[in-house]
Amino acid sequence: MTKQITETELTGPTEPAPRGPHALTGFLKGRSVVSVSDLSEDEIASLFALTCDVKAGLVQGNAAEKTLALLFEKPSLRTKVTFAVGMTRLGGQHVYLSREEVGLGTRESVADVARGLSRWVDVVAARTFSHKSVVDLAANATIPILNALTDREHPCQAFADFYTVIEKRGGARGVKFVFIGDGNNVAQSLMLLAPRLGTHFTLACPPGFEPAGDITAQTRELAKRHGTRFEITHDALAASADADVLYTDVWTSMGQENESIRRAEEFSGFQINANVLRQAREDALVLHCLPAHRGMEITDEVMDGPRSGVFDQAENRLHVQQALLCAVL
Repeated sequence: MTKQITETELTGPTEPAPRGPHALTGFLKGRSVVSVSDLSEDEIASLFALTCDVKAGLVQGNAAEKTLALLFEKPSLRTKVTFAVGMTRLGGQHVYLSREEVGLGTRESVADVARGLSRWVDVVAARTFSHKSVVDLAANATIPILNALTDREHPCQAFADFYTVIEKRGGARGVKFVFIGDGNNVAQSLMLLAPRLGTHFTLACPPGFEPAGDITAQTRELAKRHGTRFEITHDALAASADADVLYTDVWTSMGQENESIRRAEEFSGFQINANVLRQAREDALVLHCLPAHRGMEITDEVMDGPRSGVFDQAENRLHVQQALLCAVL
């Protein structure tokens, strides 16, 4: 049975988040969320508290007669469906804009797209290749811009992931979170979020596939400030020892397809399988942001096994993003 999250588990015993039906609606009104770093620790706790109320059906819609633009340069299943359904449940509507229709930065400048959308819709979820595109959208728009994935970060995924950890394990403070695979956009958002929640974070990747240097430096500073451990290693098996959470993602992200053969060779020792799972705690939670390449970064045995929270995690994308929409509108 899914565990109901309490205020103490979300925020710690000394900093309870305000709760109650509809209490946090609009607490980020008009704000853009381009990075997990755009929210303070208190705001993250409030987002999770609101997510809890959204998931429990306690939040009424605040998006009547409002429109969400889904501005997507990359294909999507989870992100497109969950944002669309979340907006609908809040009483609003959505419009989908593909790469070919908009030509962001080619057919029309990013700034002009932002100015136009600001006149027509109320919020934008942008899924782009370049992180700078979302940064520039937010800089030129007068409405909230939400990062629905860039080549640098995937904040909505990270929020949903940690909400799932809190829900499944009773909290995030003191948890050993091990990411096995590429130091990609998902890993980078998780890295930046983990210390803020009191979580110890280990990234196990092949040499040459580490995260961006500036994000690594930020994470080290955050870990020092919050008293958590952070490490990057090239030994997946050793990293998994006593892990509370094991997480992986595809070895080849969108836009890297020409590297897939080389990456398959480089990452061959970075699969979450039964042997890796044996190193972790007996109640370790296994996560994957999907889509999964079964038999590559994760085996069927693990993904479909009793420790997998993969599809609970996918469901929570809906609740977290609905809460985020509710917060910025």
